[in-house]
Amino acid sequence: MTKTAVVALGGNALTRTGQSGTCDEMLANAAAMAAAVNDVIEAGWRVVIVHGNGPQVGNLALQQEATTMVPAQPLALLNAMTQGLLGSLIARAVDLLRGPGTAAALITHVTVDPADPAFGSPSKPIGPFFGATEAQRLAANRGWVVQPDSGRGYRRVVASPEPTSVIEIAALRALVDAGHLVIAGGGGGIPIAETGTRSVTVDAVIDKDRAAGLIARLLGAQALLLVTAVDRVMLDFGRPTQSELGTITAAEAARHLGEGQFPPGSMGPKIEAALRFLADGGELAVVTSPGLLAATLTGDGGRSGTRTERTPSQAGQGR
Repeated sequence: MTKTAVVALGGNALTRTGQSGTCDEMLANAAAMAAAVNDVIEAGWRVVIVHGNGPQVGNLALQQEATTMVPAQPLALLNAMTQGLLGSLIARAVDLLRGPGTAAALITHVTVDPADPAFGSPSKPIGPFFGATEAQRLAANRGWVVQPDSGRGYRRVVASPEPTSVIEIAALRALVDAGHLVIAGGGGGIPIAETGTRSVTVDAVIDKDRAAGLIARLLGAQALLLVTAVDRVMLDFGRPTQSELGTITAAEAARHLGEGQFPPGSMGPKIEAALRFLADGGELAVVTSPGLLAATLTGDGGRSGTRTERTPSQAGQGR
């Protein structure tokens, strides 16, 4: 039976640090991501891609606020716009490698709990970086919440609640079963909340790793692949005792997480998504860079990323 892998690509993989987010830049980045994913398909896996949208949805929000000639749209609809934009770029890049119609981009809605405490504590960075003075001015003028991000400046932050279900999961499953590479849950999905007898969109941006983990669990996927800028997860990052993690068990990953090794703003959400996926029956969770994706998934030896396994059959290799 063909196995399924859900691949989570960050929005920063499509608009990289230092880039402005032009069409040509995003096309080139999508081509690089498609090549990495194609290696996974060539290894015999079905693939579902979930992508982030932090830079793109923030940039789109700035464009919305740049004119009063047309009405600005709410953040939930900007999420939908970026699903179409980035889904198209990724699908075109995949089809160039594997033939027209291979990839299908599915507009995806996810449900959230309106009482989720995340709505009271915005934490998801979107859009470009600003200096402290400009960030404070924008916060005052536009009602934004801004926070420092990764030591590179300040960014707008918005609510990022936990996704609880995927409305289009049956359609997604049918497309996967038909042999398509499916791009779904773009930007973490368009958030929907139940309020009494009706469903309404809510302004938030879902963490793409959480959305990817949820989709992987609902599909019964065997692997969850979390793509990042580094080859391997680090322990004691930035200290003289820094070390890389190769193949580990879920129990080891949970222990390191509990010890505070993986900060909430960087590696923490990835490890949390991996552990939940494995606890619900997944076989393998991978965190690595695009170039090592297939090698880490197949475990064929040589340089690979970080593999977290539910059972300890291969744990300890490659450390």
